[in-house]
Parts: sequence; structure tokens; C-alpha cells
Amino acid sequence: MTQPPDQPPQGGFGPPQDQSPQGGGFGPPQSPPAQGGFGAPQGAPGTPAPQPGPGYGYPQQPGPYGAAPGAQGASPGPYGYPQQGPYAPQPGYGYPQQPQYAGTPGTEPGGRSRLKGRPAVIIGAAVAALLVIGGTVFAVTGGGDGGGKKKPVAQKSGDSKPSASMPVNPGDGSGDGGSDPDNLNDGRKPGEAKVLWYKSAPDAPGSGADAPGMWITDKTAVKAAYKQVFGFRVGNGKPAWSPVDFPQKICAVTPRPSADDKVVVAYMNGVSDNAKCNQLQQLDLNTGEKGWSAEVADGGLFDSALNVELTISGKTLMVGRTESGTAYDIDSGKKLYDKEKYGNACFPAAFAGTPSKLIQVASCGAGGSDEHDEISELDPATGKVKWTQPVKKGWKVERTYSLSPLVVYLTNEDKNAWNISTLTKDGKFRSQVVVDEKFGPQCGWALLQRDLQGCQGVVVRDGMLYLPTDAKGGANEIVAISLATGKAAWRVKSPADEPMAPMKVKGGKLIAYVQPSYDTGGQVVSIPTTGSSHKVTKLLQNPSGTAEIENDFFDGAVDWVDGRFYISSTRLNGNDQSKEKLMMAFGN
Repeated sequence: MTQPPDQPPQGGFGPPQDQSPQGGGFGPPQSPPAQGGFGAPQGAPGTPAPQPGPGYGYPQQPGPYGAAPGAQGASPGPYGYPQQGPYAPQPGYGYPQQPQYAGTPGTEPGGRSRLKGRPAVIIGAAVAALLVIGGTVFAVTGGGDGGGKKKPVAQKSGDSKPSASMPVNPGDGSGDGGSDPDNLNDGRKPGEAKVLWYKSAPDAPGSGADAPGMWITDKTAVKAAYKQVFGFRVGNGKPAWSPVDFPQKICAVTPRPSADDKVVVAYMNGVSDNAKCNQLQQLDLNTGEKGWSAEVADGGLFDSALNVELTISGKTLMVGRTESGTAYDIDSGKKLYDKEKYGNACFPAAFAGTPSKLIQVASCGAGGSDEHDEISELDPATGKVKWTQPVKKGWKVERTYSLSPLVVYLTNEDKNAWNISTLTKDGKFRSQVVVDEKFGPQCGWALLQRDLQGCQGVVVRDGMLYLPTDAKGGANEIVAISLATGKAAWRVKSPADEPMAPMKVKGGKLIAYVQPSYDTGGQVVSIPTTGSSHKVTKLLQNPSGTAEIENDFFDGAVDWVDGRFYISSTRLNGNDQSKEKLMMAFGN
């Protein structure tokens, strides 16, 4: 039901109504996932360990969506199986009659770690010290980029395919020449890929340091860390432009760039305990040029800009505070509108954007009998509400796995439950995942904001949801789930005794990353998304000589672009003796 702009939805509030149990037959609840490893939900510091869900047997308390056996969730405490569906009814709004399965944990605190036996890292925590950059980039076997110190806009990229013909470049602007001090390509076995280039991590605070964001364009691989943003040529790691310096530490970035490769970086306005994450700077990924800058104003009493969430939708940058949002024109920095409290004490709590869609999640009636979340689609240019869908009391919208179509992950702490649902373009419930499985996408810890778009290892494309199963310390599977039915269409097992996770769909094939073992490098593989055969084909085998390094990337960001595999750390450990890497590129 379409809602008038900035008005609360009609009906659907209050506690959910139970219904008689539906027929069951799903398997028993599973034990809590183990700490560490790919996809294992990690508890936030100070939170209790996940506890087992309800006992064996059929769901005991189905609601309008039915009950659900399946996996434990993980945010921000122990989540088990949903007992009721999360959406509040509206006039004419129906519910499916089959039993519900909650789907997948959002791995809220921590998410998967690419470290074997090392703790996952809290991503984006406001209390974490951030990285001081001064490291060196080494182009081990770079691509033909032509370069020197000239700005990339004055040269041809020449980067479309990886190559091993160029000499080593220290990556600090000093030109060609030098050697690979770590000998990363020595002893490569037949069939193994090359390390095209890498950036060694510099000294970081002993408590660790954040290094948020990784953006890959046709020309540049861009990485933010502490008070700087760096751009490297994709083929050989040479500097694409001089590092962009900020006066204080970077505290937020837009996870995806605009259509013309612009991002916005937020940084602190000081170093005191009261410093705010309220300074905005637009940046061109291809040239490194700074665009407009702005300061984010505080909202109400409990709505300061101590921490912000940034998302781009079309030509709009949305800056989310804890209880409101402010929209800016991404090209000029002009303020467009504010999204503030509306209706029955509803406060915008989080935003998520794509080039064509902007989603708002609001928290309503806090502490009251009708406390609940609401999901709305906004016109990115004007902020006008297109539709609003209430969520039942007790259910919290934690993540968006996709916006087109809208696929959301919800939790219910009181019921020890979680749910994955797909909504129509008009905001109506379409389907929910009914697969009896434990899943493990990588999702960072959201400290103050919900970080709706903070998950890796989950892909939605062409009516299918691709999720990795919980690894349990070894091989796992990727399950393809129909968004029309919520049922599994097919599944495929990891080709190694290590977990894998989807990265993207390209050319009708699912591209996935298989983690390294202690002595074998990771893999990039492809899986046909249509037809009867879903055979795994290896696209890239990373060298065994860098397996330990590859394992050492804390919750690493990964991407596969033009035949190259990029991995970068989003968190450094601060150990001066570890010689850890900030970013690496592999190719054949």
C-alpha cells in the first residue's frame, strides 16, 4: 500500500498474531557456529556466545509466515529460528502458508575472517585506532601501463589484461626498477598465478588500524587507510596519482562509487573524545582530485554526527546519522533535503542505495507497545516516500542483501530468530528463504549505524540469491535460492577443503573465491548459473608461496575485475614485526 510522503503507514502495528502450527518436516535446530573461519558469526566484545536454538521437532509456534528450523543467527547475540514472520499485516496483505525458515545469519558481529586461528576484526568501530600509511607498493610482474609519474588522465591505460612484462616499481613515485624484497613469485608451481603487485602495510597503532573501502575502476585500484587515500594502476601497481591526505582519520566511506567513479570520504573533525565524523570530501577515483567538501550538521539531542553512514543512489549522497539523514548532490555538494522524525515517533535509522534505488529503514515507537521497524523506498532526488512496509514488533532490519530486487535480512532477539525476505517493487512481501541450512556471508560489525550494505559473500542476480553455507572449518557449499519460491534451486560444493563465497555474476556465471589453506593459495572459480550442470571451473590459482600472506588479510575485501583478483585488508593488526600486506593483485 502506497504511503503519503513522510506519513506513517496505515495499520499493521502492534504485536504479531500467532496462528495454528503448519505442517513441518524440516530438520532440527543446529548448534551455534564455531568462532573464527569463513562465515563463522563472531560475537562482539562482551557479548555472550551463541546458544543452541530450540529442540528437535516441528516448529512449535508458527505465525503468519510459519515457523522455521535452520541456522543460528549471530547478531548481536544468539539468534536461532524465527517463530513468526516479521512483517506487520496491512489491508489486503496476505502471508504464505508454508512453514518459514529464517535463512541466513547476517554475521553481524565480525563476519568471516580469512585468518586461520586469528580473531575476526570489528569493522568500522568508532573506538578503533586507524592506520598510519607510509608503506611501499611493489609491482612484481606488472602490466603494460606506460607510466612514470605522469597523471593517468594524460596517458593510455593499457590495463585491460594482466601482464608479466613490466619491471618492478617501488610504487612510491620513484619510477621503474628495484626488486621484489619478499620474493613472492619465487618458486611458483606450474599453473599458479603471479603476484602482479602488492602494497606492504606500514606501521599501525598497536591496537590495530582500520583501512576501509576498496574500489576498482578500469584504470585504478583505490584504497583508503587512516588519513590517506591511495590510487594504484590496476595492471602494475604504479601510483596513479599522489596520495590524498586528510587532516584527521577517515571514519566512513561510500561502499560503492557513483556512475562516474566518484566517492565520498568522511573524516573526523578532531582528535578529542568528542570529535565527530562530520567532515565530507568528494574524490575522483580515476584522477585522485578532490571535489567539494562539506560539514554534516548534528541532528536532535540524540542524533549527533559522532558516526555516520554514507551511501550513493544515482546523483544523491545520503549521509545517515543515528536518527536522521541528510542528502547532498553528489556532483556539487549542494544539500538537497533532510529525512527526519515522522509519524508515530519514527526515526530514520539507516539507508542503502543503488544507482536507481534508495531504501530507508526507520525505527518507530521506541519503548512503546507498537515499537517496530519500517522499510521505505525514497525518491533519491527529492526524498519523497514511494511506499512503506511496516515490520512486526520485535523484528529488526539488519542488512540488505540486494536492493533490486529488495532482499532483507532481519533478526528477532526475543525469539532467538532471523529471517530473509524478498519484497516486490511496491514493497509487498514476495517470498522468504525456506532452505534448512546455516549460511555464512561476511558482514562487518555495525557499532552505531546498522550498515545495511556491509556484507560480502552474498550475491543476488536474475531472480536468484547465492549464499555460502557455514564453513565449519572446512569445505562448504554455495546455495542458489529462487527469490520467487525461497527454495534451493541447486548447490555446489567447494572444490577444495576450504570454504568459498560468491563475489559476483559475470557473463551468466557465478564468480566465487575459495579461501587458501596454510600451504595452498586461494582460487577464483566460475559456476554456470543456468542449465543442468553447475560444474566448478578454476579461473585463477593463487601461488602457494603467498598462502600465508593471503590468509593474513583481516576480513579482506575481494574483487575480480578483468582477469585480476584483488584482495585488501580492512583492518591491520598493528604488529610492527608481522610485515603484513595492505593490498595485493593476482593474475595469470
